[in-house]
Amino acid sequence: MAISYPLTLPTTPGFSSIDWAAKTIVGINVSPFTGQQQTYVWPGQWWECTATLPPMSDLTSGAWHAFFLSLNGMEGSFMLGDSIRKTPLGSVSGTLTVGSGAVANTTTLPISGATGTFAVGDWIQVGSTSTARLHKVTQVNSSISVDVFPRLRSAYASGTAITTTNAKGVFRLSAIPNFTFDSSRIINGVTLNAIEVLT
Repeated sequence: MAISYPLTLPTTPGFSSIDWAAKTIVGINVSPFTGQQQTYVWPGQWWECTATLPPMSDLTSGAWHAFFLSLNGMEGSFMLGDSIRKTPLGSVSGTLTVGSGAVANTTTLPISGATGTFAVGDWIQVGSTSTARLHKVTQVNSSISVDVFPRLRSAYASGTAITTTNAKGVFRLSAIPNFTFDSSRIINGVTLNAIEVLT
């Protein structure tokens, strides 16, 4: 059976640390005469991630090694989210979907079906599997609207599912990790470097 992307991460062991980098394209021009600044804001925004695995035995590392090999370098994709904070900080609940009026390349995400409220810093997944997009709440406007990073990838269709627990996006490797074993067949220092898939 052929490998189907995006893949799911092995469940054990979990990451011992995870670092999220928010990337954005903004240019700046500084006058050599007055020092005044002018910024040029472009729509490009995305996530990059560096996650470290704890020391593993040869047996335990097998699933991770197979996972990385199955990706075939930067060809394949996989689902990735914040394994340290899996649940919302806010009190939001319900069957959430995208509300009407989502506009591509804007920061405001309309929401339908929510009770309670989001908190700044909550993760949101819009869509599922290969269409999943990972966002973080930067401002709570109301129970039916939040601002997010990165900007909306498209004019998300009204009714598109929103996930707030174990939110994930689609990523690919930005570097291929090495697996080096010591004399006890313990592997140390395996790091996953990933960049969000943009289409």
